Amino acid sequence: MKYSPDRLEVHLEHVRLPAGNGKAAEKTKGRSLDVMSAIKKSIVSVKAAINCLAHALIIAIARVNCDPKYKSYRNGRGMKQPVEDLLKASGVNLRNAGGFDELQQFRKYLSDYKIIVYDGLNPSRVMFSGNSVSAKKLYLLYDEKNKHYNVITNLKAAMAKKYICNACDTLRLYA
Repeated sequence: MKYSPDRLEVHLEHVRLPAGNGKAAEKTKGRSLDVMSAIKKSIVSVKAAINCLAHALIIAIARVNCDPKYKSYRNGRGMKQPVEDLLKASGVNLRNAGGFDELQQFRKYLSDYKIIVYDGLNPSRVMFSGNSVSAKKLYLLYDEKNKHYNVITNLKAAMAKKYICNACDTLRLYA
């Protein structure tokens, strides 16, 4: 057979990326986000129905700073005054819930922290990411169905992924 210059050859290699961590990932199929938030140890379920965004931020800040009050905050105790202080100091009004505008205001006030909000348990669904380059990252989980924020304490465990890019906080496409 003669070689022809218009001949095109395509070689395709299929590589399967790590997705989860074995049998534990199979157990989560079909469960809603609020159930997963209650089950996973890497997610702190915010107990407050009102001002849950401010509560989640206080819990996340206490964890990042190794605050001795973190354990009580995690259990929903002693939160009233810190939440009121945060709302007053930042000028954020959460009467109409916490959306993008409120996240922007918190980002400006909490400039020493990078706030990253995920829409569900998929690392590629970043709903909000503050522009700070701080190493102090506050990972929040937003439940669209219940309009509620929770705190992610361990990103890889919460997302059931082996590789998460530290620079962009999303799924890394290579090992």
